Amino acid sequence: MDAIEALLTRRSIRRFHPDPVPRTDVERMLDVLFRSPSAADARPWQFGVVDRRDLLDRLAAAMPKCEMLREAPLALLICAEPAREKIAGFWPQDCAAATENLLIAAHALGYGAVWIGLHPVPDRERAVHDILRVPGDLVPFALVAIGRAAETPVPDERRDAARLHRNEW
Repeated sequence: MDAIEALLTRRSIRRFHPDPVPRTDVERMLDVLFRSPSAADARPWQFGVVDRRDLLDRLAAAMPKCEMLREAPLALLICAEPAREKIAGFWPQDCAAATENLLIAAHALGYGAVWIGLHPVPDRERAVHDILRVPGDLVPFALVAIGRAAETPVPDERRDAARLHRNEW
């Protein structure tokens, strides 16, 4: 699938088949994460791979509206490392770009995925710190549940002419 098709057809998937994601595909997704754009090429992030069923289940139990983790065979964690910033305040954009790249890569590889926002929700951040033993100087930004989709949401039309402006408002 080409990049435009991936962008136009990607949907959030919250139901998964239990089959594990092959290591080669996990490594491809990690390559995409590490090649994400960042302000001044600071790369203020660290990534985690969570594929242990007990940890995924504990995360699902600790965070409301994260039940999809009970079915997902894999979650990739995006954490900010603010000390690596070169331009203050840009780590959220950098981590968001990495998260979006991961969603597109997962879809292009044939997987379903959903972005679980962690920052700026203190209870979710704390749960991830505690369960995954994330160091205190890192900020859990997003957790992306990934697996073979057990649902097929239909892409919808989202273009809204009232929200599009050309040159001036």
